[in-house]
Amino acid sequence: MARDSRIWIVDDDRSVRFVLATALRDEGYDVDGFENAADALAALRTRLAPDLLFTDVRMPGDDGLVLLEKLKATHPELPVIVMSAYTDIASTAGAFRGGAHEFLSKPFDLDDAVALAARALPVRNGAPAASAGKAADVPADNGNDVGADGPQLVGTTAAMRALFRAIGRLAQAPLSVLITGETGTGKELVARALHRESPRAAKPFVALNTAAIPAELLESELFGHEAGAFTGATRRHPGRFEQADGGTLFLDEIGDMPLPLQTRLLRVLAEGEFFRVGGRELIRVDVRVIAATHQDLEALVGEGRFRADLLHRLDVVRLRLPPLRERRDDVPLLATRFLAAAARRFDMPPKRLGKPAIERLLAYDWPGNVRELENLCWRLAALAPGENIGAADVESALPASTAIVDHATAADAWDAALAQWARAQLAAGRADIHAQARERFDRVLLDAALEHTGGRRAEAAARLGLGRNTLTRKLGTGRKRR
Repeated sequence: MARDSRIWIVDDDRSVRFVLATALRDEGYDVDGFENAADALAALRTRLAPDLLFTDVRMPGDDGLVLLEKLKATHPELPVIVMSAYTDIASTAGAFRGGAHEFLSKPFDLDDAVALAARALPVRNGAPAASAGKAADVPADNGNDVGADGPQLVGTTAAMRALFRAIGRLAQAPLSVLITGETGTGKELVARALHRESPRAAKPFVALNTAAIPAELLESELFGHEAGAFTGATRRHPGRFEQADGGTLFLDEIGDMPLPLQTRLLRVLAEGEFFRVGGRELIRVDVRVIAATHQDLEALVGEGRFRADLLHRLDVVRLRLPPLRERRDDVPLLATRFLAAAARRFDMPPKRLGKPAIERLLAYDWPGNVRELENLCWRLAALAPGENIGAADVESALPASTAIVDHATAADAWDAALAQWARAQLAAGRADIHAQARERFDRVLLDAALEHTGGRRAEAAARLGLGRNTLTRKLGTGRKRR
């Protein structure tokens, strides 16, 4: 990749332009910055077009998505990376629908931004531009924020931002998607978002929970039946595939589907055609199938309970929604939104969570995930006596379960293990155990933070309360001593 490539940055935030331009110039790129879309478009009329352009979404005048549209009309081959601190499904889907090469969430790691620029820049020898990479196997969960269009996905954690980018990209592709995650994580919300932002949005979205339909009725529900096909079938009944023609069919808990129906489903996915129960007319449909499960389908295949070829058909792209306990930082935001939704329903002022109440929510393990949090907030809205919710209110609304994370017990166990290690080192006559302990402490803490942030050093440093340079220095020190 030629390091003299021209890169333009369009952002009304001067600090963003400065730090990103500095990082790119340090790598040898020729970088120019613009405060708004109008200035960039004016420069395009008098100067040589850049090889790559970064643009923010929210700016005075034309926003980044309008700029993207205009750029694609005049310079369709120009790769554009869209940046935004407001990473939601509408923004990411709009960016990819408009032809964006990639979506970069703010705040971003400068190393990641520079690496993304290197991948996005076209090869100078005339070969096609590098691929943006596959946005699949994404961790995350949802929040059931009730908005104008019904429940929506919300969240600000890295996992949610990654999920929004994946949905924005996958919504435009006619691929089958398998959504995995525990019960209550919001798999249907992901499916609805994929449909809502897709070219099929004007057509039906049809959902069916295969575990909720008796096996003997499931075939008729999926494929429909003719009058007289079985006792009680007094008229023709179109199935869910026919109802979803042109749109999206969401099959929840696909792991519970009986094997004979799996065979029929496989043919529909492969050929796009089927017969109604008791019928002879071949029905053809154009349906995007999105499936979801909380089960380990690979294990079911090994047990002979799920067809391997069907799994391959459904699992073109997989989105994994981790449980809420893996994204605890989203709990306060979700709880606030649920309380606001309850207040609107009850026609009363929303109740507020005090700091002790939030700490209590964060300490809970949420075995029922987001759905359990939503139900708890409705209970608090209805039963908590005052406008300010305290820790005691949360405690009384929580189930008397063993799912509460006992941080005190965990801390005691950690202290005991450390004390046992120290005694062993002292007994062995070691004289540098403080330095050893500090090194091991730093290494474990830094590795855990980097794992949590997906390797993003700036975010890991912020989560630990360290400067990025401090984190880099500690990582370097740890590697030298290993």
